[in-house]
Amino acid sequence: MAPSQESIVAPQEPKLDSQEHKLLASKKEPEMVSNEQEQHLPAAAALVSKYSNRVALKSILERGDGGAGLVGERLVIGGWVKSSMEVVKKEHVPSPQPQPQPQQQSQGDHKSQDVSCVEIFQTRIPLFRSLIKILGGGSSGGAGGGLYPARDKFEPMIPKQPPPSIAYLLVSDGSCVASLQVTVDSSVASTRQLLPIGTCILVEGVLKQTTGHGKHSVELNVEKILHLGTVDQDSYPLSKKRLPLENLRDFAHFRSRTTTVASVMRIRSALTMATHTFFQNNGFLSVQVPIITTADGEGFSDKFQVTTVFGKEGKEELTASVDTEGAGLDVVKAAIKEKSSLVEQLKRTESNREALAAALQDLRKTNQLASQIEAKEKVKSRATVKGDKVFPEEFFSQKTHLTVSGHLHLESFACALGNVYSFGPRFRANRKDSAKEVAEMWMVEAQMAFSQLEDAMNCAIDYFKFLCKWILQNCSEDMKFVLKRIDKTSIDRIQSMILYPYEKISYMDAVDILKRVTDRSFETKLEWGVALTAEHLSYLTDDVYKRPVIVYNHPKGTKPFYMRLNSDGKTVASFDMVVPKFGTIIRGSQSEERIDMLNTRIKELGLPRDQYEWYVDLRRNGTVVHSGFSLGFDLMVLFSTGLNDVKDAIPFPRSYGRVNN
Repeated sequence: MAPSQESIVAPQEPKLDSQEHKLLASKKEPEMVSNEQEQHLPAAAALVSKYSNRVALKSILERGDGGAGLVGERLVIGGWVKSSMEVVKKEHVPSPQPQPQPQQQSQGDHKSQDVSCVEIFQTRIPLFRSLIKILGGGSSGGAGGGLYPARDKFEPMIPKQPPPSIAYLLVSDGSCVASLQVTVDSSVASTRQLLPIGTCILVEGVLKQTTGHGKHSVELNVEKILHLGTVDQDSYPLSKKRLPLENLRDFAHFRSRTTTVASVMRIRSALTMATHTFFQNNGFLSVQVPIITTADGEGFSDKFQVTTVFGKEGKEELTASVDTEGAGLDVVKAAIKEKSSLVEQLKRTESNREALAAALQDLRKTNQLASQIEAKEKVKSRATVKGDKVFPEEFFSQKTHLTVSGHLHLESFACALGNVYSFGPRFRANRKDSAKEVAEMWMVEAQMAFSQLEDAMNCAIDYFKFLCKWILQNCSEDMKFVLKRIDKTSIDRIQSMILYPYEKISYMDAVDILKRVTDRSFETKLEWGVALTAEHLSYLTDDVYKRPVIVYNHPKGTKPFYMRLNSDGKTVASFDMVVPKFGTIIRGSQSEERIDMLNTRIKELGLPRDQYEWYVDLRRNGTVVHSGFSLGFDLMVLFSTGLNDVKDAIPFPRSYGRVNN
């Protein structure tokens, strides 16, 4: 086996030179920007994983030679069977041996011939016995001269062996789109266990060139089975080929084994890497913001409340009176003293053992009752009364919920560390079934100290373009699969995000443009102060500008309280980045740094002051002008892959009424 070495190739920061720009601008046919040049694979050595002693299929199948340079190498590979076929080998019939010419036989030859005749005669004995039995023959016995039937000799039946065969398996280990053809001879392992789709194997063998003319140039000829994970075909959901994506959501723990979902998850992983690379390369620090919080980052969101009231301790609420069967703790303690005295008296007299046993049993029950009452008294002392019910005390001293945005907490670190970003889950208790929103979604949020709205817009554009370049350069094979199976416009769409300029228009200008539209009507009547709908934004990007559009300075009534109020007193310093054929993907703003303005906004909206006192305190002590933005990470995966529903872009989606794992 090849010596173990680390096979990680660090992704390169995407750059497009003038020649690549010409390639993208030609638009004759979608071209892939590959990073094959950065992956200098050895000419004749397999890259063995450092931690599992196996070769990832990507290091074989995504070589420039398709793995031909590794032919003859002994490798260990592991993966899951995607498809299989069994071929019965043609039996080899030995050619007849030439007979010796008749010669004068020696004494030894006569002996050999005599032995052969005896052996032949012995093989006919069962036949003779059967004939005797049929004809009624037998052997005479003793004095009685009775006849005894001849007994047959039963020999064990040898089970019929299946004919020798070869199993052809297409195996995938999740490292790439392509699968490796693996051949297993029935002499190595039972093909019956290997053939079912989903079977997991770890095998050792020699890589050879395929003899056929199929799409596979190399195959692994297995010589040893190291691990075999069998499959119950009747219950395994992926036994049926090409299940619709919506059906796969019911089996989230298995769906990553499908080629489509696996490609989407590899693209998602690449976007995660790209996100950290962009911010780290541009001087941002990563900050983890809390998931459980008291403040609503947007003011009036549908939130998931965090509570321990209905936990294990409080499944059954206590009644307002904690007495058991009308007995107070003092009464029970007095009864314990009386029963204890009675027990002592009975012990001294030893006249009635049955009475003593009954008294001891009664005393134990009374002590248990006292313990129960004391426990309930302790719960009552730290309990919350709601109506006529008493509940155990909440875990936190304030009302808490799952965060809908990490914006406010991230601001506090921007006011100390400069440029910061956060990457994590955000939660909304929205019961509406939407193709672009679920209960738990991941967000990328950034905040920059000493920056204004224009700075945030420029940073958002650079970040979005960086993600698009990264996908084309580091996910070439997965994007080819997406192009073929999911969306034929996916690569063109991503390339246009890199090449086209981004149009920036104010909300007021957008309203004026939409009001002049005469060739179509919108479902929502557009007036100044009304939030632009997806229909309005789609018209601006797809029909008017035909490229990404950034709409800024929205009415204050359509945006959260923390955005900076503009000089007109009606709009706030905010922006939405809208991309063609998709919709809004990034939102950003400049935050209000003036304490009097922020207090006014909180009062206008009737927000609970105590929840935001710490946030206002940032303006009271060392305030700074700052801005930022947030990107819906799941939506970015959706945009990149061309999928129709965000649930298929998330490993384990949580939506209203559905939590399968």
